Amino acid sequence: MVVSVAGAYRKGKSFLLNFFLRYLNSDGKENWMGEPNDPLIGFQWRGGSERLTSGILIWSEPYIIRNNKGDEVCVLLMDTQGAFDSQSTVKDCATVFALSTMLSSVQVFNITGNIQEDDLQHLELFTEYGRLALQTYEDKPFQTLHFLVRDWQYPYQHPYGAKGGSEILAKRLMINPKQHNELQNLRRHLQECFKVITCYLMPHPGLKVATERDFIGKLSDIDDEFKVQVKSFTESIFQSEHVVIKNINGSDITGKELIEYFKAYLKVYQGSDLPEPKSMLEATSEANNLAAVATAKDFYNKEMEKVCGGDKQYMKMEQLKQEHERWFFAAIKMFKDTRKMGGADFCAVYEKRLEKDLLEMYDAYLKNNEAKNVASALQTPLVLVLLAVVVYILSGVFGLLGAESIVRLFNMGLGLAVLLLVAWSYSRYTGQFRVVGEYLDAGSKFVCEHAMKKVPAESVTNLAINAAKGAMTTDKKRN
Repeated sequence: MVVSVAGAYRKGKSFLLNFFLRYLNSDGKENWMGEPNDPLIGFQWRGGSERLTSGILIWSEPYIIRNNKGDEVCVLLMDTQGAFDSQSTVKDCATVFALSTMLSSVQVFNITGNIQEDDLQHLELFTEYGRLALQTYEDKPFQTLHFLVRDWQYPYQHPYGAKGGSEILAKRLMINPKQHNELQNLRRHLQECFKVITCYLMPHPGLKVATERDFIGKLSDIDDEFKVQVKSFTESIFQSEHVVIKNINGSDITGKELIEYFKAYLKVYQGSDLPEPKSMLEATSEANNLAAVATAKDFYNKEMEKVCGGDKQYMKMEQLKQEHERWFFAAIKMFKDTRKMGGADFCAVYEKRLEKDLLEMYDAYLKNNEAKNVASALQTPLVLVLLAVVVYILSGVFGLLGAESIVRLFNMGLGLAVLLLVAWSYSRYTGQFRVVGEYLDAGSKFVCEHAMKKVPAESVTNLAINAAKGAMTTDKKRN
């Protein structure tokens, strides 16, 4: 669930978000508003006429709440740069608002005084750049829009809160045949963009908030009616039945997938001009496929970790290959079954990328599994020991036959084998002369793969033991 607050600058967006933070930090306490003299901290805010927030800020801590189904939902809070200040162009304002609306599941549109026609026009302008990017299988691309009318001036006409808000919203969004076509289309556009549109009327926070230079957000300085309404509004957003999970293309979005969408949208908005709807649609399709790839890779990784992860014992290569094929095709099927955008040819590119990534992950599991193989780890010393034992036996045999010159030759070979074993041990356990160790490993591997094709690597230990017994028998005969 991504909750964003947007609107014109210097209207109290960051101020409001800090009440959201208080609620989420309270762990469900009834008196979550805090003590009367506690300062309001969290998102940076201040009074005055100059802009404070720049760009988009997301609170660094995610909060976990439950929806009405009992599922755990991660909540992210998003603060946005205010629109229409003296430093921002129309493109800047449209970019920030479009990004926040496309990424959020709950967009709070913060305005003051009343819902004016220019508020609706600005909302139409900002949502247009993201509307077609998300309008795929579902008619309405965005999820929830809350008009939050701060400093509501006519409580005698419409009372503060959700009830009064729904009354005035119905009037503002009503389509009248006598209206100009442009005004009718504007209202249709907004209703086609958002699945849920609500309104909440909020009183003025009080003269101390508006006029005191040293105001730091203490509840004791805020009017009681404002505290009542901000408490009610905050609780209504995070109540279990009102939790809105971020959904794109009919699928609930995880945090990892949200990052893919954010990066894809950001690329499109980095140009000098506002993006065309087509480019936004392509960016959404790309992010949608990348999210599906990431989910399939996570699935493959989790299943492979269960059978051959770091804490598992060595697994035979054939068995590991079978497990890989099992979860490889399951991950590919998961990717194919995920609802995606862009068409078959577009998705096929990402399917190939997924296959490549899965094979690279399998290669890493192969190497990790091989490192657990004791026989493989001891292959080089065992080959050298076996070589030494064989040379020793041959030396004894030729000694019985009286071929002293050949015996001396084998004794030199025995000395060389022992020297190589010492060199390998020194290289392996000190980390020096690594090239020597690598050459010896490559040589022992060559011997096992070619000179001893019919002897599995796991049997080298048994061969060495049997050869040692033969050497002891030769010693007895020599004696």
